[in-house]
Amino acid sequence: MRIDDYVAELSGALAGPQGPKRDLVVEARDSLTDTADALEAEGLDRAEAERVAVAEFGPVAEIAPGYQAELTASSGRRLGVLLFVSVPLTVVMWSMLWRAYPPSGETWANVPAWFGPVSRLLDLVQLGTGLYGGLALFALSRGARWIGHPRLVTRSLGVLVWTSLPVTAGLSLLLSYGTEAPNTLATLPGTLANLVTSAVWGLQIYAATRCVTITKASRH
Repeated sequence: MRIDDYVAELSGALAGPQGPKRDLVVEARDSLTDTADALEAEGLDRAEAERVAVAEFGPVAEIAPGYQAELTASSGRRLGVLLFVSVPLTVVMWSMLWRAYPPSGETWANVPAWFGPVSRLLDLVQLGTGLYGGLALFALSRGARWIGHPRLVTRSLGVLVWTSLPVTAGLSLLLSYGTEAPNTLATLPGTLANLVTSAVWGLQIYAATRCVTITKASRH
């Protein structure tokens, strides 16, 4: 098998972020090319040198799982960073807005009894999501030597997003209906904050879907 054919087969067997995937495939091609060059320098013709280099490198079926594990961990690290950074920033953004545009006294006077517990539950969900993202990031990077199944960590991040975002959206919607009087939040900053939040949620859903899809592929 020629190097180009082998690399194409390897690339087709891998699923993951395009950047890291491309780097791994290029690394494999460079290694094969170096070996073939050395064999050619020893007297083999180019076609035979490439065939021997490919044979020594190993079948795609044996090489691909190791590469796929790295791509799976890379996807998990990206989502972990996104959660660890974006969730606290979103919470801080809304907290600053509520401080800048505090609800009126009439608003607080009309909140139902469940408003406080639901608000605290929302804070806990968001805090837990960001914290788990940070822990998963550590587990898939510096803690990788102790993690026997990075695929499960990456998959858990995707499932967490799919679970926590509907809960977060539902609790936020419930809180918005828990006040009968209007608050003092101006239209422009409120609109911008909602756009930022929606964009962050969209990125989280995209990354989570990719993580779940990749972990399904790497299981086979």
